[in-house]
Amino acid sequence: MSTPPDIVDSVLLPGHDVPLGRYTTVRRLLPHRERRMIGAWCFVDHFGPDDVSGRPGMQIPPHPHCGLQTVTWLADGLIEHRDSLGSHQLVAPGQLNLMTSGHGIAHSEHTPPEHPDGMHGLQLWIAMPDDARHGPARFEHHTGLPSRRDGDVTITVVAGNLGDLRSPAGVHSPLIGAELVHAAAAEHTLELDPAFEHGVLVMSGRATVAGTPLEPGSLLYTGPGRDTLHLATDGPARLFLLGGEPFDEPLVMWWNFVGRNHDEIARARAQWMAGEPYGSERFGTVDGCAAGPLPAPELPSVRLKARDRHGDTY
Repeated sequence: MSTPPDIVDSVLLPGHDVPLGRYTTVRRLLPHRERRMIGAWCFVDHFGPDDVSGRPGMQIPPHPHCGLQTVTWLADGLIEHRDSLGSHQLVAPGQLNLMTSGHGIAHSEHTPPEHPDGMHGLQLWIAMPDDARHGPARFEHHTGLPSRRDGDVTITVVAGNLGDLRSPAGVHSPLIGAELVHAAAAEHTLELDPAFEHGVLVMSGRATVAGTPLEPGSLLYTGPGRDTLHLATDGPARLFLLGGEPFDEPLVMWWNFVGRNHDEIARARAQWMAGEPYGSERFGTVDGCAAGPLPAPELPSVRLKARDRHGDTY
């Protein structure tokens, strides 16, 4: 099927650097001024590759979430996850940590004292639809995710499904998250769901996606209507495919919360700060983490407004 002339063409979304704690800087790719979401994917941080030999690596103290799912995916390194459900899990390359915040959860993420020299990966958020976002929190860890080899390209489905490959991860809207590792220079055509919008992130190497050259740390958005996507690399490369049905519910995203209006966000902030020292009945506390919890920043002086996936204000 050829690309219909009325679909949104490709849009390049360059990242910008954001400090994350004292020791880590990430490239933030979503939300972006040009495009706030890709399907239900509402937040994308790409970190590394960094040399953390003799350094602490990622050190993120306990902090709260609501209304979203977090996806942690590593290409290199090791991260220790703890949360207020009592979960304690090391995540290594090729393994999926999926945390569903629902109405509320708190967690911490640390590079353990004994760790590999490298650190490279993604932290992503999935916005939860209204009929699921008030539910209970849960945590999942998956190894042995479904994958297939197509010539020099290995495709691993992290969340959702791509063709006949389906991840065991529990998600709440139709979407896809998949890693594509090119062992050498290769061309590849992906079959897509034309009802989805998609994005391709280059984690390492260089790639040309839908005719657009991409460097590491950049994300290319393509609108609904495509049933194929052509990718080419000039050597080894690691890409990540995001996609999903357009998420049409307006969102308010502020700090670590995803809600629908200012009052929801203000209430979540107040409940986090009301704990001892933080946490409260809603978010709980993270046991076993030596670091103190993060205080929430002050709310802006104006009311937060809901925005749709394009960045328009409702």
